[in-house]
Amino acid sequence: MPSSVTICKILLFLMLVLTAYIIFMASENFSKKSSCPETPLKTITEPTETDLRIKKIIEQVDRQIPHRPFSHVNTTTSATHSVTKIINPKTTYCRGDQLDILLEVRDYLEHRKQYGGDFLRARISSPKLMTGASGQITDFNNGTYHVSFTLFWAGKVSVSLLLIHPSEGASALWRARNRGYDKVIFTGQFANGTSQVFSECGLVLNTSAELCQYLDHRDQEAFYCVKPQRVSCDALTHMKTRSSGVSYLSIKEKNLLRKSNVGIEIMRGFEPITVSQCNNVETMREKCQIGMKSPIPSGYSLQGKWNPAFCKLTQLSNVDVINDCLKGKLIYLMGDSTLRQWMDYFSKFVKTLKYFDHHGSGAFKKYILLDPERHIHMQWKKHGPPFVTNKLYSFKNNEYITREIDRVAGDRNTAIVITLGQHFRLFPVDIFIRRVINIQKAIRRLLLRSPDTKVILKAENIRELHNEAEQVGDFHGYIQYLIMRDIFQDLNVGIIDAWDMTIAYDSRILHPPNNVIENQINMFLNYIC
Repeated sequence: MPSSVTICKILLFLMLVLTAYIIFMASENFSKKSSCPETPLKTITEPTETDLRIKKIIEQVDRQIPHRPFSHVNTTTSATHSVTKIINPKTTYCRGDQLDILLEVRDYLEHRKQYGGDFLRARISSPKLMTGASGQITDFNNGTYHVSFTLFWAGKVSVSLLLIHPSEGASALWRARNRGYDKVIFTGQFANGTSQVFSECGLVLNTSAELCQYLDHRDQEAFYCVKPQRVSCDALTHMKTRSSGVSYLSIKEKNLLRKSNVGIEIMRGFEPITVSQCNNVETMREKCQIGMKSPIPSGYSLQGKWNPAFCKLTQLSNVDVINDCLKGKLIYLMGDSTLRQWMDYFSKFVKTLKYFDHHGSGAFKKYILLDPERHIHMQWKKHGPPFVTNKLYSFKNNEYITREIDRVAGDRNTAIVITLGQHFRLFPVDIFIRRVINIQKAIRRLLLRSPDTKVILKAENIRELHNEAEQVGDFHGYIQYLIMRDIFQDLNVGIIDAWDMTIAYDSRILHPPNNVIENQINMFLNYIC
């Protein structure tokens, strides 16, 4: 019979085992309940190359934005009190010359500011000629700016320099953007037999509830929904969004960004300059081709037609010519509704292209145009989350552009057009950067297996000046525009600089008018034909 000492040892051992088991089970339950990721896809591994690249890009942007405490509107930039002067003015300006302007920004107390960071927009135009072009702005970070215009055409040229947001407003917008993911509420619709169940979804969910996780492990992309009771995560079918009303701006910052303070003209009373032809002969340029670098400004409009500054564009406005161009082509349009506008334009202008019912539903279903006789296939598909709209859309075919590109075999008759940005303005910028980097990698993979495939990137366009600056303002779009240009700069792709183009046309609307869409499409056709 075992001694009392032995029995005590056995009991002590069993107590230790039981204690360890309780601790283990408690930690397991805590990990299950704490499914509340701080980032879109939380990993326990070391930062990846993409993570480090995202961090570096954010730091680069952050260094360009002055982080100034905002105390009173009187110390912010005043368009009225700021001063401009022409650098080395000429008695005669010739087409092709540069017009250089020095801007000195001052506050409401008429004190010159000692730092930069103001969000400005420069444009020249000749309304009678239906002509316009953007200008290039250099920030010296000391309260002065160099604004440069290329005088692309002859005639009377007006100059506009808008103060969209003072540097204090830009700083507030940048800080507010990156504070959180909760400005938008995503609502997922799950099928539950013959009924529907709705649940909260998002890029990040701060909840201890059990989550459905929709993960792309390779690209580190993620989306989550709170799991409905007794419903499978696989039953998610549709999605819609609404504003949460969350703001990370103070009352003073909101006042600074209100409508009356946005888009104020600095150069009021500036007389138009006269530009002469001066017997200048236009330089012969190469035909627009994939791989050409797009400068800033990338071109100008003249009598409503777009003229790139770096290549020769043929006006393909005849339906027969367009049909010949598209014959045998397989065209993928991937992105948001500013690219879906192309489908509407093609269907109305090229009557032989007919919509094929793909049995989807809603405004954001997959759209297909077909011309069986000429073997033309064109399709538009929305990009993956985040996709922001109060209209219900299918989530089952809501895939990332990277996965769509990976499925394209590619050949010399295949063209892909990609645009994204508008739906990303409402979220911290790391989401956008990761998506662009992943798309860059997918394009590289495509061009390795099929170098003849034509890839065109359409930048996002400007939109309404007075429409929710914190949520979707052009300051956020401009940051994304610069990031996208930088990440894609070494790719063998075609560029349609819709940002620059919509400034030239002064198209201050989310969905640009038909004349702008027509010119975007004309540039696309020049790239692929």
